[in-house]
Amino acid sequence: GQSTIRWREHISARFLENVKKVHSTDGAFATILENKSVVTWGSPDHGGDSSAVKDELRHVEQIHPAKGGAFAAILADRSVVTWGHPSAGGDSFEIH
Repeated sequence: GQSTIRWREHISARFLENVKKVHSTDGAFATILENKSVVTWGSPDHGGDSSAVKDELRHVEQIHPAKGGAFAAILADRSVVTWGHPSAGGDSFEIH
């Protein structure tokens, strides 16, 4: 119902306070929160679902979107975490 939508909007807006920049692919968004973790939303095929790498997305310094639906995050230790569509660079398992 209407109250559920308002509650979700309120929680989402509160969760995304103090965001400095939102990055996007063709169908998804990602942002770095104050605690240096990452929140993603949108189409899972375009990087909107980062749950597979959630535990790795700590101490994130930068996010770079890739055309075609993937993101790369640069961590404080200069390592890189990727997620999103494998053909767009979202699967870096082979190079870890």
